[in-house]
Amino acid sequence: MKKITLGILGGGQLGRMSAMAAARLGTDVHIFTPEHNSPASQVCARTIQADYDDKAALANFAADVDFITYEFENIPVDTVRYLETLKPVYPKPSLLEVSQDRIAEKSFLNSIGIETTRWEAIASPQDIENCIKNWNAASIIIKTARFGYDGKGQIKFKNGDNPDDVFHNLKGQLIAEEIVDFDSEISMIIARDQFGDISTYGPMLNEHRNHILHKTTYPSGLGTDLCCQSIHTIKNLAKSIDLIGVLTLEMFVTRDGRLLANEIAPRTHNSGHWTIDACAASQFEQHIRTVCGLPVTPSTNHSEASMINLIGEDVLNIDQYLNAPDTCLHLYGKTEPHPGRKMGHVTFIGIR
Repeated sequence: MKKITLGILGGGQLGRMSAMAAARLGTDVHIFTPEHNSPASQVCARTIQADYDDKAALANFAADVDFITYEFENIPVDTVRYLETLKPVYPKPSLLEVSQDRIAEKSFLNSIGIETTRWEAIASPQDIENCIKNWNAASIIIKTARFGYDGKGQIKFKNGDNPDDVFHNLKGQLIAEEIVDFDSEISMIIARDQFGDISTYGPMLNEHRNHILHKTTYPSGLGTDLCCQSIHTIKNLAKSIDLIGVLTLEMFVTRDGRLLANEIAPRTHNSGHWTIDACAASQFEQHIRTVCGLPVTPSTNHSEASMINLIGEDVLNIDQYLNAPDTCLHLYGKTEPHPGRKMGHVTFIGIR
């Protein structure tokens, strides 16, 4: 079997855990990132540190790898399309384009029959006023269409607020979204290989604090019908985009029992970190398999699990996890615990 070298765009913790999974399969990983001493660089075979628009560096990167993937969705699409002319890139850039723009994302989901919360593109302050009036809503969420994550790039607009302030405080194309009266938040992860075979994880039950994922629990405790519906939904999505790789779909479960898609992540996901310790093959191994031309493997879990993120200064209090039973501590090699920064996670074998 020929040794495979995989190139990963991005040097964060998802790239780090992907590189560690690749090592299990005998695959070398080269990282391309603008960041010095990135988490992924600490565990990979080679790092090229350069800007994403440096074509000479990108060509050098591509020359030494067999396949290319990316670890987060804010990689410039032009970078990925350039690399695609040099080596196979998975998932395909078309998925990246959809996931980078909330308007494109929701339009696509709706076009393939996946329901989302009510939304409208916002081009002026008057559009904000029209939304809150037409939806008969006390408040709505205004978001930037691009580059928002973990609660960044969004404002809650209440009836009576000044729409000019919101419009000018958020830069670029905007989108209005109806506030969902949801019972819970869940996610599904799917891996699909070059042969069209799939493996899924979830649904997982997610709890957020300050717009950042705090805890994930699997199994989710959802009823059979909702579990089947969530699996069907992500299979439909993966097939519709001809996925090769891993993607995640975040969804709301409404109080009246409906599923509403929220966001697509064209990559491994925070809510799937528990799979490292509770499954024979983690989401990261499936990612490596699918983008390197290998078959997916069953995603069956051998244990129930829950996971919490270590955010900011949480990482200063890890002594309680170091010798606790059925507890798996993962640190990302980051030195500065800034507020809101994901420093690591802890997986508990068994539901807690």
